[in-house]
Amino acid sequence: MKHFIKIAMTTSAILCAAFCTHVAKAQDSKTDDYQINTLFSPGKISTGGYGAITNKFTFIDGNFANLTGIYGGVYLNHSLLIGASASALTNDIRVPLEHSEAPIQNLSYMYGQVGGIVEYTVANDKAVHLAFNLFTGAGFTLQYDRNSWHDDPHEFDWDYSTDEDWFFVAEPGVNVEFNVFRWMRFSPGVSYRAAFNSNGRGLGDRALSNISYNVTMKFGKF
Repeated sequence: MKHFIKIAMTTSAILCAAFCTHVAKAQDSKTDDYQINTLFSPGKISTGGYGAITNKFTFIDGNFANLTGIYGGVYLNHSLLIGASASALTNDIRVPLEHSEAPIQNLSYMYGQVGGIVEYTVANDKAVHLAFNLFTGAGFTLQYDRNSWHDDPHEFDWDYSTDEDWFFVAEPGVNVEFNVFRWMRFSPGVSYRAAFNSNGRGLGDRALSNISYNVTMKFGKF
């Protein structure tokens, strides 16, 4: 059995190397506006960068949730972004009385996530193409008095929040990307947010994990 596994692994590695060589040669034969280089091929690695504003429509504990966020980073070889991302809940999701830390107050849930992001763009030079991304990082929830935030957002004191909980979040996604200008792109898509080891009152992993429908605008050097 071990011998068979070794043979299978060796054969797979040879086939993978042959496939990669074929793809590299095919790419080199193209006459695009720029030369495509890969991270594993000789030659100069082209660098750029972009920032993005994104809005996600999803559900948290069965309630509609609007998450607004930003992300951006370094863009390598017109294909791979390596950067950071952050987003947070913007609409009001009230805490049910059975999960409230202070039942006499009208508390609301806050959700946010911050971490790293990688995004791989396929056929970057085409007017319409696909982009695959993966966010991994920390998520957090808490309960807070939203009425005091409405009274004066600049005076809001997070010390009055309670039931703060931190956990791990992974969110893979795919977007259809439209090159509006050389420096701007419109990118709607879908992703799945998976939470792990969340322990907020009423907000376990199942309540926080869900599909998101996203609308993103990107600006930068692509």
